[in-house]
Amino acid sequence: MRRCLLLLFAGLLPLGTVLAANRDRHVVLISIDGFPAYLWRDESIPLPHLRRLAREGVQAEAMTISNPAITWPNHTTLVTGVTPRRHGVLYNGLVVRGGPGRPNTIEPWVPRERLVRAPTVYDAAFAAGLTTAEIDWVAITQPPSITWSFAELPDPKSTLPQEMIAAGAATAEEIEAARSGRRNIVWRDHLWTRAACFVFARHQPNLLLYHTLNTDSTHHRFGPGSPASISALALADQLVGELLRTIEASGRREQTTLIVTTDHGFKKVDKYLYANVVLKRAGLLRAAGPTIAHCDAFAGTQGGVAFVYVTDPARRAELLPRLRELFAGTEGIAAVIDAATGAPALGMPTPAENPGMGELILYPKPGYAFSATATGEEIVGPSINYGGTHGYRSDDPELDGIFLASGAGIRQGARIGRIRNLDVAPTIARLLDVPLPQVEGRVLEEVLANRP
Repeated sequence: MRRCLLLLFAGLLPLGTVLAANRDRHVVLISIDGFPAYLWRDESIPLPHLRRLAREGVQAEAMTISNPAITWPNHTTLVTGVTPRRHGVLYNGLVVRGGPGRPNTIEPWVPRERLVRAPTVYDAAFAAGLTTAEIDWVAITQPPSITWSFAELPDPKSTLPQEMIAAGAATAEEIEAARSGRRNIVWRDHLWTRAACFVFARHQPNLLLYHTLNTDSTHHRFGPGSPASISALALADQLVGELLRTIEASGRREQTTLIVTTDHGFKKVDKYLYANVVLKRAGLLRAAGPTIAHCDAFAGTQGGVAFVYVTDPARRAELLPRLRELFAGTEGIAAVIDAATGAPALGMPTPAENPGMGELILYPKPGYAFSATATGEEIVGPSINYGGTHGYRSDDPELDGIFLASGAGIRQGARIGRIRNLDVAPTIARLLDVPLPQVEGRVLEEVLANRP
C-alpha cells in the first residue's frame, strides 16, 4: 500500500520533482468540534492555553467552512484541501441509497478508501516517508497511511492501544469501554487526550491529527454561549494545555507547529422542522411507528440542512416538480435548491457525480432545525433538549470557525483576516515540505515566518 501511495503522488507531480520531506518537523492539527468564531471573540471565556498560542503565533478573524456544514465533511476538507464535491463526504458516514421505496442508510465505519475520494495531507506525509498519527479523527477508518491510530471506537488489537496498555497509560477495560461507546463524551475526550499525549511523548509523529468532541455535544444539548457551552470550551482548553505540556516536555517544541481549528460554528435552535412528516402528509412516505415502512421520497436531515431523495430513479422527473412546490410552501423552509444545478456553487456534488447527494437541498430559516422523525402529524414543533445545531449555509457568519497557528515556521503575534478551511491542508503540506497537488485551497503564506 505504501508503494501505491508513493506512485499516486509521484503521478501527480511534475517530472523531476523530488520529495524532500522535513523529517525534523512536527505538525499537530487540533480540531475542537463545533467552536464558532464568535465565541472565540468573547474574551470572558477562560481559554488561557489557546489565547497563549494565539498571542505567540497567528490568529485569523474567521475561517469559512464547507457545505454541508457537518463534522465529517469539514474534517475531510481540513485534510484534503478540496470541497465535498471532490472529496465526496456528505454525511457523518457513507450514504447508501436504499432503492425504490426504501430510505437511505448511513454507514459510518466503512474503510477510509471507500469514503474519501481525494488524497489527504496524511497520505502525502506518509508517502514521503514521514510518520503520522490520528486520535479520534473522522472519515479515517482503517487508514493505510496512518502509522499510529486511536480511533473514535478504538481497536483493542491495534498498535497504539496495545502500547498504552503495556505502558500502563490505559487499561484494557478502558479501551473496551471506549470501543463500545458506553462512557460519556467528557470521559472519552480525556481518554483521547491521553492517547494524543502518549503518542507524541513516545513517537513524536511528524503529523498528528487530534479531535475533541464534547464541545459539539454540549452546544447541541444546551446551545452555544450557554453556561454549559462556556464550561465545555474551558475544558477543551485544558485538554489542549495537557497536550502542549507533553510537547514541551518532549524537547521538540521548537520543531513543532500547532494548528488549532474546528469543523463548523453553531446556531441556536427554537423549533424542529419535520421534513419526513411533510412527505408523509403528502402521501409520499408511510411510517410504522418510528420506522419508515415505504417512501417514494425521503429527507436525510442534518440539523441545518436536509437532502431530499427520490427513491426510484425512474420517477425523478415526475416527482421533483411536486417536491419543489411542496417544500417551497412549508413553514420554516428558507430555500429549496435543485442539486443538479445548484449544488456545485455550494461546493457539493450533483446526484450524477455522487449518488449520496439528494435531488433537492433544503435550508431552514433561522431558529429552525430539521429532524429526521416521521412520527406524528405536526410539521413544526418545539425543540426539546436541543439548543443548537449546524449544517446551515457556510456563508452564514455564525457557522464561521476558529483558526490559530503557533510554533515552528509561524509568524509571531500576528492577526490575519478571513481564511478558508480549504487552506489548512496545503499549509500543513508546506510546513512538512511534502507535495499536495490539485488542491482548491492555497498555502497561507501570510501566517508563515520568513516569507519570501
